[in-house]
Amino acid sequence: MSEPVMASARQGAWALTATALLALLLATWTSASVAAVAADQYSVESAKASQSLMLDAVHAGSRLVVVGDRGHILFSDDQGKTWTQARVPTRQLLTAVFFIDDKRGWAVGHDAQILATSDGGATWTRQFEDLSREAPLLDVVFLDAQHGFTVGAYGALLETLDGGQHWQDVAERLDNEEQLHLNAIAAVKDAGLFIVGEQGSMFRSGDNGQTWSRVESPYEGSLFGVIGTAQTRTLLAFGLRGNLLRSTDFGDSWQRIELKAARGELEFGLASATLLDDGSLILVGNGGSVLRSHDDGQTFSVVNRADRIALAGVSGLAGDRLLLVGQGGVHIASANGAQDVQP
Repeated sequence: MSEPVMASARQGAWALTATALLALLLATWTSASVAAVAADQYSVESAKASQSLMLDAVHAGSRLVVVGDRGHILFSDDQGKTWTQARVPTRQLLTAVFFIDDKRGWAVGHDAQILATSDGGATWTRQFEDLSREAPLLDVVFLDAQHGFTVGAYGALLETLDGGQHWQDVAERLDNEEQLHLNAIAAVKDAGLFIVGEQGSMFRSGDNGQTWSRVESPYEGSLFGVIGTAQTRTLLAFGLRGNLLRSTDFGDSWQRIELKAARGELEFGLASATLLDDGSLILVGNGGSVLRSHDDGQTFSVVNRADRIALAGVSGLAGDRLLLVGQGGVHIASANGAQDVQP
């Protein structure tokens, strides 16, 4: 196998693992072709952008914002009835988005790109990119409007103290000599920051990311996501084959949450989660899996959509509906996620 092919295969492998979307991302990522896109190109306007692969969805105040393939960022001010395509200075796959308030937000993606907005996601500027990494950033979180972190493949950990005007590589703070891929980062209530990644790797910080300790993980498979719940020091970590772990002591101990779908064991990877205003939790993943908990993650109802589409992101909507994103773009779904409904 030639060196370029080997490199592409390796990058394809972690791209799949890191986002839990398997064949979908394999089809949208080849290093040689994507890296060749000029840095100053903007995402192509498309009337069908809302039907293309989307990987994350969040609220910016009352506005909805979704990000995904080809640098597409869309926003909606009417609960998903209509979508407007933002002006975005990249055509790279965007993997995650985070808003600290209704105006200021950041999106990250391939070529280690970090984009920022100050108008609720209508327009974006590039704050950072590093083509030499040949790897994506996979998640982003801010503690306030100035202090943020982003994580990614090959152990990437970047920090900003000035709202993204400058980003510093702080990967040396982690005990991660293997350069395991870091797939997700989240804030945990009254505790600190938590990172999960490849081979069940876990890291936590109780001092706003200045120092980190490695956490002994009860699971050796890849973890794709982590989320803090409404309760103090409580979090969920999740990943391959529906593995779901819950801790009430910031990772000192873990409980494995058993999941049963209508047709047996849940075997699909879990990719993303959101905490709704009422404290309930929604998780989504491959095979159209949608999980919902009303008891802070102790138990979940599980449905697998009939269309079995791969889901990568979720957010709540008015009327107890869900905004789901992934294969096929944007989906407005019922409260349990089982079927699409009219926006």
